[in-house]
Amino acid sequence: MSSTPDQDAPEALASPAAAPVDDNIAIIARQAIVDEHRAVYGYELFDRSTASDAHTAASDAALLFNALSYAGTEALVGKKTVFINCTHDSLSGGHLELIHPEKVVLEVPPLPDGAAQEEIDGRVPTLQALRERGFRLAFDQQSLKRAYTHWLPLASFVKLDMMAFKPELAAPLVKFATTHSKATLVAEKVETAEQYEMMRDLGVKLFQGFWFAHPSLVKATTIRPAQATIIQLINLVRKQASTAEIEELLKKDPTLSFNLLRFINSSGFGLSCEITSFRHAVMILGLKKLFRWAALLMTTSRAGGAPPAVGQTAVVRGRLMELLAAELLSPEDCDNAFVVGVFSLLDTMLGVPLDKALESVALPEPVMDALLHNKGVFAPFLDLTRACESGDEAAFAKAADALHLSNRQVNWAHLQALAWAESLNDE
Repeated sequence: MSSTPDQDAPEALASPAAAPVDDNIAIIARQAIVDEHRAVYGYELFDRSTASDAHTAASDAALLFNALSYAGTEALVGKKTVFINCTHDSLSGGHLELIHPEKVVLEVPPLPDGAAQEEIDGRVPTLQALRERGFRLAFDQQSLKRAYTHWLPLASFVKLDMMAFKPELAAPLVKFATTHSKATLVAEKVETAEQYEMMRDLGVKLFQGFWFAHPSLVKATTIRPAQATIIQLINLVRKQASTAEIEELLKKDPTLSFNLLRFINSSGFGLSCEITSFRHAVMILGLKKLFRWAALLMTTSRAGGAPPAVGQTAVVRGRLMELLAAELLSPEDCDNAFVVGVFSLLDTMLGVPLDKALESVALPEPVMDALLHNKGVFAPFLDLTRACESGDEAAFAKAADALHLSNRQVNWAHLQALAWAESLNDE
């Protein structure tokens, strides 16, 4: 691999062939797109999670969803522009409604050779609608052909494949593209210094290829809710359920609520403030986008299967902390106490240290203090909750005494939490 300015790359695997096929692993290849100074402008992303090379509307949606939800764009691409390859079917997909248009460039392929002119021109309204929504479009050098005359004015980027034309055609192609469009040109598949220098001297501003950086594989561990829970969420949304009802479902399944908070706070969603509560997340998304999100989550989750025992324990912890906090704290603090309990087992769910797990989800500072440092207002409640699980009578007595709660109060709350968690499985 050649030298590259991409010094902060996450863990990369040796090669695509080495990538394991695992329901809980999203593997995304990224290749840097650099400017004439070799500073990273953005990254093109490719799905490497499956053994198949099939590129479909569903795989487009899954790639974008995984990149923004599971891997977290901060780890994957930081603040850089994301280039995503699209099929024409995926350009009208609902998953694009979940994405902040300024964050993503949609790479649109030409139609198959032999496509009728009416069919090529027939795609223009879809492309125009995407531009009007704020998306930038990238075409390859096929868009410089006469058949694509009506596409070219819609291009924000035109990618020139260095393997697809002879060096003597470079200057005419660049001149034609700059004369007939306002697109930024990208020289791709640049493999030699000579190719780079030739295109740079012709005024090309962006470059991509092995001479700069080979694609690196980013491995993102995922936690995915049971499909039955996601279907419950979809049904609630379809019947126009209240925010309170939807929030109640999110509180039942820590994997569902974790994925929602992580997604809505990803840079791809484009919010200027962090969302730290389930209720706020539901209100910000709205029912239409919540439905889109749940549908995408379902397509990328495993079929069947009950939540693992650790998820059940997390729910009990959350409910117990909420009930204990109700004796002493405000309603808002009770909500946060629930979050502390539910997310206290994320390290076990994800198989990574808790601080790393929490990097991709926004939580209030007192919640983070309790989870990471065992400090602050919620720490004594978490200690007591853990003591209830351990059977250590001395630890239980010490933790209960610290909160001035009687054995009867704590035992009643614990029984209520266990019963509540058990009732969730019966619904």
